[in-house]
Amino acid sequence: MVNAKTFEFVARMAMLTGYKSINLTSTTNFVKFPPELIDSYMPFYGRAYSGVGYGTDDGLKFSVKPEEFTVTRGKKNYQVDATVKGEKDTFNHSLSVGFEGSASHTISSNNTSVIPYSGNIYTLGKRIKNKRPYYWSPFFIFASFKPAL
Repeated sequence: MVNAKTFEFVARMAMLTGYKSINLTSTTNFVKFPPELIDSYMPFYGRAYSGVGYGTDDGLKFSVKPEEFTVTRGKKNYQVDATVKGEKDTFNHSLSVGFEGSASHTISSNNTSVIPYSGNIYTLGKRIKNKRPYYWSPFFIFASFKPAL
């Protein structure tokens, strides 16, 4: 899947520097990695330095052909590095993928702080709905699930 360069990263957590981690399991997020077009729909929690007006940022959302795209196999994981140039900024993706499918993904840019995510990768277009158990609270019952896209 990683060698074929066609897979999708879905984050479970956003790890903020100096702050608590944010659970993303109920938030739609993904980065699709076909080599001809990287499609990102990731939330951004952090500091914007320039080029972003207050309340106008859409997060890390873009569909752009990568300027660079490399996959390297290490002893314990795959390393995927990609550089994409969006409308307002250049984004560097660094994805470390364990052989069992867990992954850590860091996105950095010129205009925003670095944000690391942890999650999993899936074969592109093959992700199945991941129904999670019901959680009980004295006030209400709700279901938590990962949306299928």
